[in-house]
Amino acid sequence: MRTLLNLIWLVLAGFWLAIGYAVAGIICCILIITIPFGIASFRIAGYTLWPFGRTIVDKPGSGAGALLGNLIWIIFAGWWLALGHLTTGIALCLTIIGIPLGVANFKLIPISLVPLGKEIVPSDRPFAAR
Repeated sequence: MRTLLNLIWLVLAGFWLAIGYAVAGIICCILIITIPFGIASFRIAGYTLWPFGRTIVDKPGSGAGALLGNLIWIIFAGWWLALGHLTTGIALCLTIIGIPLGVANFKLIPISLVPLGKEIVPSDRPFAAR
């Protein structure tokens, strides 16, 4: 079932979301000081390609740098991305077939808001990073 949902997700939303995050990652990596944001964007791009069967956990050892980076990220990009995922998720939930895809969009909101200090792991090992 995960594979089927991931394939439908990839065709309807995942490919375009991943391209958007990858372009943002490239732009962030061109500007030297924003490379950590670029790496986070590439990580989210991979997650948006195949979200079913994976989950987000806190990365151990992330501290004040991740907190400060997340505050900057929220101000400049995070809230726009979260709003986009929220509206897309609501639109997808209007159809019965789109409900799991809408839920996947809602699942992307936390990592789009605060990507630093998070890790993406298979959902059968949600405590792998701890």
